[in-house]
Amino acid sequence: MNSITRTRSALTWIHLRTLILASLGSALEFYDFVVFVYFSTTFAKLFFPVTMPDWLRLTQTFGIFSAGYLVRPVGGIVIAHFGDRLGRKRTFAFSVLLMALPTLAIGLLPTYKSIGGAASLLLLLMRILQGAAVGGEAPGAWTFVAEHAPPGKRGLFIGLLTSGLTMGIFFGSLSAAGLNTFCTPIQIEGGLWRLPFIVGGIFGIGALFLRRQLSETPVFLEMQAHRKIAEELPLRLIFKQYARSVISSIASTAMLSATIAVLLLMTPTLLHSFYAIPLKVAQSLNLLTSLVQAGACVAIGLASDRFGARRLSLPLILLLVIAAYGLFLSADGSMTWSLPWWHVLAGVAAGSVVLVPLVMEQAFPVEVRFTGVSFAYNTAQAIVGGLTPFLVSLLMHKDKLSAAHYLAVFSAIGWIGLISAPKCKEV
Repeated sequence: MNSITRTRSALTWIHLRTLILASLGSALEFYDFVVFVYFSTTFAKLFFPVTMPDWLRLTQTFGIFSAGYLVRPVGGIVIAHFGDRLGRKRTFAFSVLLMALPTLAIGLLPTYKSIGGAASLLLLLMRILQGAAVGGEAPGAWTFVAEHAPPGKRGLFIGLLTSGLTMGIFFGSLSAAGLNTFCTPIQIEGGLWRLPFIVGGIFGIGALFLRRQLSETPVFLEMQAHRKIAEELPLRLIFKQYARSVISSIASTAMLSATIAVLLLMTPTLLHSFYAIPLKVAQSLNLLTSLVQAGACVAIGLASDRFGARRLSLPLILLLVIAAYGLFLSADGSMTWSLPWWHVLAGVAAGSVVLVPLVMEQAFPVEVRFTGVSFAYNTAQAIVGGLTPFLVSLLMHKDKLSAAHYLAVFSAIGWIGLISAPKCKEV
């Protein structure tokens, strides 16, 4: 056993400090990315001409929001390329800076009333930069903490980090809900909408200084010592030698994308629009789901260290499907009293998304790990994450259980991806 392996054999304060700083930065970065969607109607009013129809202004705002998803694969590939060549630490710090600056800039942008059409173009540019940043964040964060984790603790580390990502989404939703609850629409449109972006940008810059205190992963340092850094372009190498890893990782991430989109982002709107559940009630229940999922990610990650991710996959995915059907069935008719319990169960089942990074991190060798995980994750997110809101909304007009059907299909695809993924040796 070499010296690097010995230092990783026990859980130490250095490991915990690394995990805390990584999770905090990831939570802030995902907060910055998702808070945009909660102010879509405000952006539609302020960044487009008043003479434009309301539906068209909102459609163009959602188009700007979607641009952040579409650019994720490009940003992820570029950031991951340098992560596999230069080290995890440098790119891990760069991604949070790339997110913080445009988020802060959004909070300071002049509106259409001040500079005309240039305002919406600047908003689009900032959203593209956000998308490029978040494309490298989750893959980089998972890779970073997985390679820092001592033997037998990888599941716990990835579970805690994934919980941090979920909390970023939770706080983005909470900030918007807080403003909408305690402030009038006129006050929000008058300038208060800027606060979540300014605060997020400032805290993101603070996270950069925290991340600069992190050390490079022992696995990457050992790879450097043995001169195992890939001489060939990492992206080309994963297609030539690790196609099975790429395909299985895309399939499993498709399940992750569908789960997050349906259960965490769309459910309040779906319950309100198709089941007449009051919006504030639906939003409150959704916050409950997010909190439960954050805890479930940790518990499932911990359980995977003992039982293995693949063994847990089938029962958890079956639970996910049951929870989805139960949630939407209970919203229709006389069973609405059980909705909170189904939201809790949905949060527990949604914690199964932590299995995806656990399996992906082992599907690629260390010399191309960042690139492999980033390409697969962001490709699935761009396709499934981008199309899910449109497809589910369209299908729900024909069948109010379409959201559950949709999630069941992608759960099956994800399970196949999880159990078919290869397992590569560590350095």
